[in-house]
This record gives sequence, C-alpha cells and structure tokens, in this order.
Amino acid sequence: MTNLIEKIAQSVTDSVGARVNYGEKQTIGGAEVVPVSLVWFGFGGGSDESEQGGGGGGGASVPVGMIVEGAGGPRFEPNVVALAAVAAPLVCAIGMALGRIIRALKK
Repeated sequence: MTNLIEKIAQSVTDSVGARVNYGEKQTIGGAEVVPVSLVWFGFGGGSDESEQGGGGGGGASVPVGMIVEGAGGPRFEPNVVALAAVAAPLVCAIGMALGRIIRALKK
C-alpha cells in the first residue's frame, strides 16, 4: 500500500505547476492565444493490518478563458459560459446564507 501512495504522490508532483493551468500557445485568427483553466484534483488511500487496501483519485478542469496577445499587450479574455457555471452554485449559496441571516436578524 505504501508503494501505491508513493506512486500516486510522485505522479501528482510531476503534474502540478503552471503547465497544468496554462495550455500550449496557439494561433487563432492571426492572434496568439494561451488557454487558461482552473484545475483541481485529489486522491486518497487506506489499508488494514493485513496490508490490504486500496486507493483512488480524481480531478477536474474548467476552461476559464485565454490570454490573447494584442497591440496593447497581453490581455485575459474570460470564457463567460464556464465562469457562469462555476459562479452559479456560489451565488446560490450566498443568497441562501443571506436569507437566513436576514431572517435571524428580524427575530
């Protein structure tokens, strides 16, 4: 089990960094762009006294936009659809929390 965890930790260590969040530079319509994403992942494992166990992990990537090279220098162009999808649960949670706070203050 220890070897499995060490292998997973090593592969994660090899994968982290800026190259995970920033894609390869590409040319689209004569402009150079660099895709930008929000990436997260996690893993875990466990074993018992007889050295039997298991592990697993997963991750996700959300394309949040791109860096576009222009006459005025590089600028970030957001992916509005992805940002709205990520922001929607946050806005709902904040709205529900504010509703509860307001109700509690009225009492």
